[in-house]
Amino acid sequence: MTTLPVTDPSTTTTHKKLTLIQLVFLIYFEVAGGPYGEEPAVKAAGPFLAILGFLIFPFIWSIPEALVTAELSTTFPGNGGFIIWAHKAFGPFWGSLMGTLKYVTSVINLAAFPILCIDYLEKLFPIFASGLPRTLALLFLILLLSFINFTGLNIVGYAAIILGVISLFPFILMSCIAIPQIQPHRWLSMGQTGVKKDWNLLLNTLFWNLNFWDTVSTMAGEVEKPKKTFPLALLFAVILTCLGYLLPLVAVTGSVMVDQNQWESGFMAVAAEMIAGKWLKIWIEIGAVLSAIGLFEALLSSCAYQILGMADLGFLPKFFERRSRWFDTPWIGILVSTMITLSFSYMDFRDIISSANFLYSLGMLLEFASFLWLRRKFPTLKRPFRVPLRLPGLVVMCLIPSAFLVLIMATATKIVFLIGGLMTFGGILWYFLMKLFKSKKWLVFKNADELEVGEEE
Repeated sequence: MTTLPVTDPSTTTTHKKLTLIQLVFLIYFEVAGGPYGEEPAVKAAGPFLAILGFLIFPFIWSIPEALVTAELSTTFPGNGGFIIWAHKAFGPFWGSLMGTLKYVTSVINLAAFPILCIDYLEKLFPIFASGLPRTLALLFLILLLSFINFTGLNIVGYAAIILGVISLFPFILMSCIAIPQIQPHRWLSMGQTGVKKDWNLLLNTLFWNLNFWDTVSTMAGEVEKPKKTFPLALLFAVILTCLGYLLPLVAVTGSVMVDQNQWESGFMAVAAEMIAGKWLKIWIEIGAVLSAIGLFEALLSSCAYQILGMADLGFLPKFFERRSRWFDTPWIGILVSTMITLSFSYMDFRDIISSANFLYSLGMLLEFASFLWLRRKFPTLKRPFRVPLRLPGLVVMCLIPSAFLVLIMATATKIVFLIGGLMTFGGILWYFLMKLFKSKKWLVFKNADELEVGEEE
């Protein structure tokens, strides 16, 4: 019998938990939310390499990350996800640092989605372009979406299904209408003559659109029958996400011929007007707003339950694990994440987002290392879902995406290195600060009990 300190979902929640279909769409929104944002891949390298990238990249990045998430989430099905994994593998310091790296990454990305909503609304209502109307709209939207999140994870799960269907349907319709206009030879284009390929933009576009598969693990304790549900949900979400990117990309590149530089974010709406008319363009723009809302809700839920999991594991004061009496949601986690989001939402944070990707890469390297070390450390631990490879095969599976992460970090700018270094140092400092508070008993912390999480096979 193996015992490890982890949160126990059976004792922490009594409310209705997430079903398979809800979890599929929550994962979908944490990763993609639709084909919005894939357009720069065509601008960077032309149709052929863009299509090839969205065909191949899931196998070298998305599937390995999803497999790691499926195995570890079913082995340690408690709120906290990747924090638990690093903690079990290497100890509390690494668990705390993992939490800091992932949380900073998520909450900075969280701030981007309300801005995206307002940017799309601005095209329909120019009053939101700047000034006080934009500021008030941004404030109102963030507070409204945060309140919806407060009403319960089950509500967020149902909302994700509805938003997913509504935002995906216009792309399905556009792809069908485009079929008679498709000329297959256009798919083989390597780009316009004289347009230099931007490999950095291509890789970052693929990375941005196909990562964050592990984020949902922070809510493992809120999932109905997680040991069975997680692997299925991740499988269906991978299929849904990949098809959601590929079908519109194939349809538009095969049916529309424009200057390559026009393939900026948002070009899918322009292409929809060229293929079917202005009505479909408006629908896709509305779908973009709904998609951004879904992305915000899914990621805010993960941030909130990550804070709850860290408090439950003793990395944060016990106060942070409080839940709402009405909705049983981690209201402290929602409030803290909302306040940080508000502070970032009015800033120009291109370099900060790049730094967040840098921190995400560091966190993923630690996650892959934790996965491999747990296989070595507890080889006979009962794993409801096990990646069907021995340790050498798992090393190869993790080395390929790890090499890509190192490449992303190596090409970072000096300011990104500086900000990323400062944030990492802050995470280290935070761990020792919390350790001091705990030793001096200045704040109340929950000491993680030794709970049974698996049996030797």
